[in-house]
Amino acid sequence: MNPTLIIGNKNYSSWSLRAWLMLRQSGIDFDELRIALDEEDTRARIAEYTDAGRVPVLILDGQAIWDTLAIAETLAERWPDKQLWPADVAARAHARCISAEMHAGFEVLRNSMPMNCRAMGRKVSLSDALTAEIDRIYAIWKDCHKHYSAAGDWLFGQFSIADAMYAPVVLRLRTYGINLPESASAYANRLLESAAMQEWLAAAETETEVIDNDEAGK
Repeated sequence: MNPTLIIGNKNYSSWSLRAWLMLRQSGIDFDELRIALDEEDTRARIAEYTDAGRVPVLILDGQAIWDTLAIAETLAERWPDKQLWPADVAARAHARCISAEMHAGFEVLRNSMPMNCRAMGRKVSLSDALTAEIDRIYAIWKDCHKHYSAAGDWLFGQFSIADAMYAPVVLRLRTYGINLPESASAYANRLLESAAMQEWLAAAETETEVIDNDEAGK
């Protein structure tokens, strides 16, 4: 039986994208269940699978696994042949560090630039705090490129959980027209041009729901 991934709106749900991309890009067969967020029945529908009240949720062998990092570790453990973490010990530790940093941080970026795939061309105010977080992301990508680009075009050469963790950031930068330095644009383009990301973006364009709290910028 295939695992089932329960996600929110593809236009808005950045954490859903992360878990979905891990599965799709690595070629793990799964079933997808979408629950529209910010609707009257959203909380009740999610509660059918987890009391945590949030998506994504992975249903694997009848067990609900929530939180994106928990899903990531479960997938890496269950499908070791997919090498969702880098094989090299030092690279794997590095990938875990930057994934955990994204998981726990960048609050200003999240609040100021919510993921909104359909809102291309919007502009938001770039505060010093927001600029500092964007610069930190650039520094992370530059460092990965310096150490691992010889092995491929993803952050650690081959696709890994770290790429899934930073995918929504690429979409945020795209939506709000943030100019990327050359050291960052190549990676962003690599991710955007992938078949999996193109599939996600195409689906997001067909959605009609509007979540007012995520409609930032003008």
